[in-house]
Amino acid sequence: MRLVVVGAGIVGLAHALAGARAGLSVTVIDREARANGASIRNFGFVTVTGQQAGETWRRARRAREIWAEVAAAAGIPVLQRGLLMAARRAEARAVIEAFASGPMGQGCRVLAPEEMPSPLRRDLAGALLSPHELRIEPREALPRLAAWLETRHGVRFLWRTHARGVEPGRVETTRGPVPADRVVVCPGTDFLSLFPEAIAAQAPVRCKLAMLRLADPGWRLPATVMSDLGLLRYPGYADAPALPALRARLEAEQPAHIAQGIHLIVVQSADGSLVVGDSHHYGDTPDPFLAAETEALILEEARAVLHLPDSPRVIERWVGEYPAASAPAFIAAPTPESRVVMVTSGTGMSTAFALAEETLASFGLLAAQPA
Repeated sequence: MRLVVVGAGIVGLAHALAGARAGLSVTVIDREARANGASIRNFGFVTVTGQQAGETWRRARRAREIWAEVAAAAGIPVLQRGLLMAARRAEARAVIEAFASGPMGQGCRVLAPEEMPSPLRRDLAGALLSPHELRIEPREALPRLAAWLETRHGVRFLWRTHARGVEPGRVETTRGPVPADRVVVCPGTDFLSLFPEAIAAQAPVRCKLAMLRLADPGWRLPATVMSDLGLLRYPGYADAPALPALRARLEAEQPAHIAQGIHLIVVQSADGSLVVGDSHHYGDTPDPFLAAETEALILEEARAVLHLPDSPRVIERWVGEYPAASAPAFIAAPTPESRVVMVTSGTGMSTAFALAEETLASFGLLAAQPA
């Protein structure tokens, strides 16, 4: 059976892997010469802890298992493992304590200030240490993943090829028709080219992110680092009794951060440089401009958690982008032979491999994963 996947970001590549493992003949079509969208502009942070309870958390756990397998097989280095969710305030410590004692906190523990590993600041109220996360370098991992799918699994890639339409038994492209028994469209932020009605039903918008890379600070992170602001944004912490108090305090003390959707994620690359972000601005067509104020607010939060200089050297800046909607992801079925799959919550790296298995299960090509 022939599976055609439109889109070579992480969601598309995840479907290519699932299809190849199911014994299908897989072709991936992408209009670019390489993956160039949300999948390479993020942190490469495969997040389990803090994901929304239910299907997103289940997907994240399953996807993390697959990432561990694929990274080893495809020669993709895992640069960091685990998460340190730093708590700057007593209210944040109460949130992470409640999380650690709950059903999604298995394997996590709360560190006291005196246990804080370098380079985290010792004046923090504590930190949640999770062992579950992985971090890869996305701009390197996506090309390696595609090359491995091609050489190891025989996946055919049609780069610089536009998919014009999906017809029974084929996908019409700028290279001519591509035979297809099943089609999966993974459009990223392209809401109009294929099956626009199915996408419009989910009412997605585009989310713009401010991203920075800082020069090597001379130390090494033991894990990915987040902070209090992340406790508001990640729905897995939503049930903590102390969260409303934390929200009220953050709104009073950091209103500009809240207004710009800023929360802190810091990861480290193999060369020692730090990827730091991010902000969240939503719209049908977000502008491409990054405000100096946004960058300053992000760095202010980073300095409150880590021992960074007052003016760290920024060596790269870029705009990230992903589709956002009320649901964290969706699989739509515009025809019996086709699916539209979008991750609409910024969790593509963390959930796509599991979502792909669900898509193939919806075709009856793969057994559904247990909940």
